[in-house]
Amino acid sequence: MATEVMTGGPELQPGRGRIGRFVQFLRDVRNELRKVTWPTFDELKKATTVIVIFVTILGIAIGLMDSFFQWLFVSLVARMF
Repeated sequence: MATEVMTGGPELQPGRGRIGRFVQFLRDVRNELRKVTWPTFDELKKATTVIVIFVTILGIAIGLMDSFFQWLFVSLVARMF
């Protein structure tokens, strides 16, 4: 992709159709994936545990707020009529 800056981008390069650009895209993806630092299994387990705990707490909080507001609004509507 860095060569596109110097050559004028993919639209100005002669002889590169859609298939050629797609193949170049796949090559670029492969090269970028080689640069990725993948987490170890222990890091993955810790991160997953933190996310599951956070989502559980957030779900409980939203459920409690929903119950509270439902009770509040049902009570207010019942008192109005």
